[in-house]
Amino acid sequence: MPARPKERSAPRLEPRLRFPHAGPDAFGPGKAELLRHIAATGSIRTAAAELGMSYNRAWQLVTAMNALFRTPLVARSRGGGTGGGAVLTPLGEEVLTRYTRMEAACRRATRRDWQALSARLKA
Repeated sequence: MPARPKERSAPRLEPRLRFPHAGPDAFGPGKAELLRHIAATGSIRTAAAELGMSYNRAWQLVTAMNALFRTPLVARSRGGGTGGGAVLTPLGEEVLTRYTRMEAACRRATRRDWQALSARLKA
């Protein structure tokens, strides 16, 4: 049986916002996604697993985020009999909310121009 050609999905624009003033520790879409998963799971380890990264890498990113802002974005409690956990601090929730809002505003602001450009792309 001959192989079917791959179906192409419609071209998409994916604006990426980064706060580059922090150099390699810049806040951007990857760290925002990690915050989303920590908020949803209450665990850095589970968030890391869901994102396909090591716990050590996730912990490095959390440490970098906490150092980037005036107060930490993620608070954690150590394990033990009750188990540990992690939660977004009020500032962490605010940063994630505002970042998500800025991403949506960027998509809305570029929608018309993107539609015009994508219509001119090769199929």
